[in-house]
Amino acid sequence: MPVILGAMKFSIFAHMERVHAEQSYEELYEEFCALCQIADEGGMQTVWTGEHHAMEFTIAPNPFVPLVDIARITKNVRLGTGTIIAPFWHPIRLAGEAAMADVITGGRIEMSIARGAYVYEYERLMPGMDAWEAGQRLREIVPAVQKLWAGDYAHEGEFYNFPSTSPMPKPVQPGGPPLWIAARDPNSHEFAVAQGCNVQVTPLWQPDAEVDSLMERFNAANEKVAPALRPKIMLLQHAIIGADDAQIASGLSSLRRFYCDFGTWFANKREVSQGALKPLTEAERDEMTHFSEDALGTALPVGKPRDVIDRLKHYEDLGYDEYSLWLDNGMSHEDKCAMLSRFIDEVMPAF
Repeated sequence: MPVILGAMKFSIFAHMERVHAEQSYEELYEEFCALCQIADEGGMQTVWTGEHHAMEFTIAPNPFVPLVDIARITKNVRLGTGTIIAPFWHPIRLAGEAAMADVITGGRIEMSIARGAYVYEYERLMPGMDAWEAGQRLREIVPAVQKLWAGDYAHEGEFYNFPSTSPMPKPVQPGGPPLWIAARDPNSHEFAVAQGCNVQVTPLWQPDAEVDSLMERFNAANEKVAPALRPKIMLLQHAIIGADDAQIASGLSSLRRFYCDFGTWFANKREVSQGALKPLTEAERDEMTHFSEDALGTALPVGKPRDVIDRLKHYEDLGYDEYSLWLDNGMSHEDKCAMLSRFIDEVMPAF
């Protein structure tokens, strides 16, 4: 039986992003909340915020904390962890805190889980752990959390062992919050589908060939593991939507700086002080040609609303159920708000 897909939904992915040292954390949080309110009032599906540690680049030590607060200032938007870093949690603690957040928010929690990406964080929270072990911990935690929500579950595994446990409280949503797995390689897609989880993918700065390939991996996993039970798949991606060429150029300039910093954090070779990287020089940024404005402008949905609509229609045709606009991009708060409003008013109605 063919899968019948509905219209693609839209969400935002955001954190407290400290670009300048003089910005206060209180100001950054107010700005984050304002973006969430715009998304809610604009009819977006979900607000996603993730988990990161000891980095001013992305300030988000526990996503459940801001999500339960955002529930008080929004009405309809779903509230998603994008993502929980699995190896930094014990299954009982994760099951209980997610359930508590689900109770407080009235059953609005979505939970995306990943193995993590930054060696910088691994070194500080789980010294000696590599990406392989992190992935294995993810594969042990996910089914354990699902069974814990059902209650009276005992676990004996490679990394975790505990006697029969029923975490309290129980989640509001039957079976617990919907689970998503951040996936890239085929094995991760297959694991997600086998566990009945939705899938979150991001091509980062890669062009549409990677967007197509991620969907091919998802479809292949679904066909191999459970062809009759297709989960949802969400595409997380940066985009620049400008009213004119000047706004587009400004947005690309900010995004270039974001990706140069992202790549430097990922490489984990540069000095860090007070949670901030030693600033990159323009010459160092120029050497990162894969993050040039021309490269990003070609690879990503960039342009006026009509240009972005055409690009996103391709993603909808591929079968993506949700498109999450990544708002960590180095832009000023005012520019982020303006771009998000333009996306809601001029792009979303086309879908």
